[in-house]
Amino acid sequence: MKQMKQLTRASRILMLAFAATLWATSCTDHEPTNNPDAGSFSAEIAASWLTMQLKIAQSMPAPPPVLARRFAYSGITLYESVVPGLAGYQSIAPQLSNLPALPQITSGTYYWPASANAALAEINRSIHPGLSAVNKAKIDSLEAANLEVYKQSRPIEELERSAAFGRSIALAIFNWSKTDGYDNATPYTPLSGPSYWKPTPPAFAPAILSNWGKVRLLVANSDQDAPQGAPIPYSEDPASPYFKQAEELYNISQSLTTEQRNIATYWPDNSWHNILSQVLAKEKPKLGKAAVAFAQLGIAMSDAAISLCKEKYVHQGVRPVTFIRSVMNRPSWNTVIPTPPHPEFPSGHSVMSAAAAETLSSLFGQNYAFTDVPYNLPAFAPRHFNSFEEAAAEAAVSRVYAGIHYRKTCEVSLVHGKKVAQNVTQKLKFN
Repeated sequence: MKQMKQLTRASRILMLAFAATLWATSCTDHEPTNNPDAGSFSAEIAASWLTMQLKIAQSMPAPPPVLARRFAYSGITLYESVVPGLAGYQSIAPQLSNLPALPQITSGTYYWPASANAALAEINRSIHPGLSAVNKAKIDSLEAANLEVYKQSRPIEELERSAAFGRSIALAIFNWSKTDGYDNATPYTPLSGPSYWKPTPPAFAPAILSNWGKVRLLVANSDQDAPQGAPIPYSEDPASPYFKQAEELYNISQSLTTEQRNIATYWPDNSWHNILSQVLAKEKPKLGKAAVAFAQLGIAMSDAAISLCKEKYVHQGVRPVTFIRSVMNRPSWNTVIPTPPHPEFPSGHSVMSAAAAETLSSLFGQNYAFTDVPYNLPAFAPRHFNSFEEAAAEAAVSRVYAGIHYRKTCEVSLVHGKKVAQNVTQKLKFN
């Protein structure tokens, strides 16, 4: 009997020990540690602010290069606000052009979603000039709602410390952004002569983005070897390659199919951050990968935009609508969508879409199939693509169907944008 009691006591001790071990293992796997790796969190915080910035972009329309710049600085802010807690990652600040040293974390624990939340709220308040009271209220509301969730599991002093760090990163990035030359207001005077850009119908607005090519690249020399040389030489000779490409554009416009017209109007802006948002929702990556994707996509698209604008105002090519109406004597001919007020070569959509596609392919795969639900076109059905590159090719040809770019321009512009993205991927090391 005594032996049985001893055995029973020993069994209980073993069972208690086993239960304690199981409990400890469970805590390690599922409960937050005192200062967890930022990479252990979901991408929910990044996704929520990406959605917010898309809504702001929809309510504050701007040319694609301008939007790309804003997304780029937001993406960098997100990444730098969490990278001190990302095991295996490093700050990209030393690799970016003329970025001063960023604030550093101090002693104490940090809750990285709270840092990202405060950082993205602050940069969104700052990076959008003329932000409306409605949009400011939406930013405040999202920041507060996220914080309330964090308060349920983290100490307030840790959240305050984390938020202060995030805000300090946002302030440093915003101050840096103000020195990139985006606000250069040097006036532009169009060159005289039939081959050079002239204001286009229906608004005949003055040229925009004429100084955008002078904006500081985020990654030095990211456009090295990217421009594809000069466009087809201007000629009014009906037998010339230039005239033939305008003739092709005119002929396409006379027999557009329903599908071609849909494509022409499906890509009103470079909505690649909306595509990223949908990829994040599908893949549900951890915070580290989402932050890298947000930053790298914005940087590649912004630098591609700077490069293409520089080339536009080197060549200053006349737009198809001007040539077809005047030289081809089709005065009533019109484009499917209004021609943007800047020169024809290169194609902005083609360059920026190729840069985006190459970046997303490097992050999520060359043959990543997805269905794009447009964030700003409620009347349009979603479109399916077998790869990011396929989507970029459609964005490029959309400008041909729309009548605002020549086919050759779009083809070489895809090469231009892809090269910028490849340069960014090669030069920018996140880990």
